[in-house]
Amino acid sequence: MSVQIVLGSKSDMKVADKAVAVLKELGVKHKLSIASAHRTPELVDKLVADADAEVFIAIAGLSAALPGVIAARTIKPVIGVPVSGTLNLDAILSVVQMPPGVPVAGVGLDRGDNAALLAAEIIALKDEKVRNALAQHRQKMKDTVIQDSKEVEA
Repeated sequence: MSVQIVLGSKSDMKVADKAVAVLKELGVKHKLSIASAHRTPELVDKLVADADAEVFIAIAGLSAALPGVIAARTIKPVIGVPVSGTLNLDAILSVVQMPPGVPVAGVGLDRGDNAALLAAEIIALKDEKVRNALAQHRQKMKDTVIQDSKEVEA
């Protein structure tokens, strides 16, 4: 089981790096590609048609049409990650304001890490190794908070 990450442009790489790091930590197979909904729509179509992934993560800024375009071409889950820039609200709204029947799951601005966690949770429904890795990830977060609390209370 795997995740296909699609960036609207190379400038979105900082956000994709967060997703890749989490997927690697959790042992989730993934592939990274760049395809623009507006400049290379044929490439987007081909990526979606050829992908053997169970989940898509689409990372895009400005009008952030990429997640919706991918969602229109597949029945697999699509997680949209709006990228910060001069028009933050436009990117956020493009991800969350999809028309009925073509949903896109949205995460916060630049939250490639949360997109990867959500993708892993979807995959974990059928993959015990990923489910266990997610449980360990949650435990590490819990342990960090407890340790931080002890440090500030001292």
